[in-house]
Amino acid sequence: MPISHEMTFGDEVRLAREMSVFSVTMIGVGAMIGAGIFVLTGIAAGVAGPALILAFLLNGIVTLFTAMAYAELGSCFHDAGGGYLWVKEGLPQPNGFLSGWMSWFAHAVACSLYALGFGAYFGHVLTEGFGLELHGLPLPLEKTLAVVACLVFAYINFRGASETGKMGNIVTMAKVLVIGLFIAFGLGVIAEKANWQAEFKPFLPTGLSGVFMAMGLTFIAFQGYEVIAQCSEEVIEPKRNIPRAIFFALLIVIPIYLLVAFTALGAISGEGMPTWQYLGEKKEIAMVEAAKQFMPGGAVIFLIGGLLSTLSALNATIYSSSRVAFAMGRDGNLPDFFARVHPRRRTPHLSILASTLIVIGMALWLPIEDVASAADLMFLLIFMQVNVVVIQLRKKRPELDRGFRIPLLPIIPMLGILTQVFIGFYLIRYSPKAFLTALLWIAAGVAVYYSYASKKEARLVTFRRALERLARKEYRILVALGNTDNVRPLMEVALALAKHFDGEIVALAVVEVPFQTPLTTGAYLPEVSEKRTVLRLAEHLAEQEGVPCRRVIQITHRLSQGILQTAQEEECNFIVLGRSPRPRLASRVVRTIMDQILSEAPCHVAVVKCERGQPVGRVTAVVEDDRNSRLALEILPALAARWNAKPRVLVLGTDGPAAHTRALQLVERLRADTALPAGAETVVIGGDHVVEKILAETDAQDVIVMGEASGFGLVRFLAFDIPNLVAERSPQMVILTKAFHPRRKRSLLVRLLTGT
Repeated sequence: MPISHEMTFGDEVRLAREMSVFSVTMIGVGAMIGAGIFVLTGIAAGVAGPALILAFLLNGIVTLFTAMAYAELGSCFHDAGGGYLWVKEGLPQPNGFLSGWMSWFAHAVACSLYALGFGAYFGHVLTEGFGLELHGLPLPLEKTLAVVACLVFAYINFRGASETGKMGNIVTMAKVLVIGLFIAFGLGVIAEKANWQAEFKPFLPTGLSGVFMAMGLTFIAFQGYEVIAQCSEEVIEPKRNIPRAIFFALLIVIPIYLLVAFTALGAISGEGMPTWQYLGEKKEIAMVEAAKQFMPGGAVIFLIGGLLSTLSALNATIYSSSRVAFAMGRDGNLPDFFARVHPRRRTPHLSILASTLIVIGMALWLPIEDVASAADLMFLLIFMQVNVVVIQLRKKRPELDRGFRIPLLPIIPMLGILTQVFIGFYLIRYSPKAFLTALLWIAAGVAVYYSYASKKEARLVTFRRALERLARKEYRILVALGNTDNVRPLMEVALALAKHFDGEIVALAVVEVPFQTPLTTGAYLPEVSEKRTVLRLAEHLAEQEGVPCRRVIQITHRLSQGILQTAQEEECNFIVLGRSPRPRLASRVVRTIMDQILSEAPCHVAVVKCERGQPVGRVTAVVEDDRNSRLALEILPALAARWNAKPRVLVLGTDGPAAHTRALQLVERLRADTALPAGAETVVIGGDHVVEKILAETDAQDVIVMGEASGFGLVRFLAFDIPNLVAERSPQMVILTKAFHPRRKRSLLVRLLTGT
């Protein structure tokens, strides 16, 4: 079960798992093929010369060491906290606090880098493309534009918008397409160039120290695997897919970086100087100048790609940095106002404000290369901590279910730590300002921890331990609750099952958010407060009966997925759902949410039509010779005991002596295997108008329980669906049961016909 976000009132708020391995791989690729390669390639070429290719290759190798640590930890901790929570789990304080503190700053400074990159690209459009000369600005044009961009995207995040899902994949594919065109045209020029090898001589004009400095400068472009790990709580089968996504992303990105460096250095003319010096002089717009030389419309295409990349990165990093501050405020590591949510926008507005101030301050204080170096230093320190954690947790938590295990532990993580220390040393030589900035931030973090966070943390740990449930029942009933109207009837069914099977209840409320909205924002929606009211009522009913009850809020893009996922995570034995009468034609034409749950549920299901106005005098089971009916009989004694009612069984047959005889034989078999409750009255009914006969055999004081129809989709449309017709037409409570049965792989034709 994933580590969940424990909110007030004891609720567990979870994010639904909806992201495929492709989607999460694209998130990692988008984070790596982002503003870094558009903005830093030219600067790094000026530092390393043609050996920029070697710097990218070595960075790919160094990255692999830490990526393995993220793959192992991401495969066994399926939560949205990533490195911050891992360090809190594996290392003593103040390491956990400092990890979050540095992560907040690292993302904010990375945001400053992307803002400055946007300012440089957009400033180039204004001055070179439109010939505008803006005078009298208090700051250089690129810094003015960077500040404006920060303010705009801070406001967008305050409003609650963020790039996610399919739109994020589209942006990533667009960036890859721009880079792909750059590489393709560049390789074509190199193939026709007579002496292209001369552009790479000498290969090490600034020595190996230049290579190591360039590695530190561009290291930020390789940290997309951290973003993949942050998505773990939303990924389908994270144990398997998180490691796969990390390695797939690196497999895509590292060759692209090498080809970009080779193309940029080999395809252009340096206008009288070596190409690496030319790129270094052009700094953040070097790639635009390179594309201009050999791509038709290259400057425009690359400017669009750069703007698209910096804008998407800017939006995402303001979002992520503010959410780190919000999480630390919620955990008690920062003052409570960081965890405040705007009453109308439902976003952490004060965390966004604090992050934006850091972003703007860094953008104004340091040149772009020093900003990149400061972010790199912070990420290096965080990755060192994660490499230590993966070693520690192998010793402390050997029982963790790891989907991927680092080979040659502890050699691989130790290599990661040593190489990161090595890169950090050269990065400090390259940018002493970045080192001073990082040092001041860490010193401030230590002061905050010992003066505030450590004291509050001790109080929170005591409080949370008091809320933990130390024992769990083996049998679990999941109750999916929508509103206060259906809580009592659904809980009555759930309580009957819990008492009968000596189990516990998991009360679930699902918050469904639009597909274009990030799931992480769902925790701030007003619907969450409404769902808490529903869950508290359910818990109160369970407490009156002495039945254990836990409350879970699932945030999802699809209601059915939220219910099914919770049932699987909680290893539930029964799902109890509510339903209202539906228009008969619509219920047959449309494959509903209910049909999907019935088809894919990993356990038994009871669908309850919640109408009941009279006291219960009798519980009537309507059965045929199938597994769903047997489940109805199995829970009949529990329901009868719940309402102190008489059990009765109606056995369905058809016309003719032979059919009637088969029905009687079924009754005898049921009695022989004790499926029939003791003392239950048994009646055989058949012939035409079966629904009318069932309704005639029951009255206002009956609760009807019967097995669901066997098929779904087209089969249900074509078949005579007796159970749902009874549910639609009966004025009493009707409970339809669906027994769990392992699903076999079916052909496409069968799945289309059955809807399963």
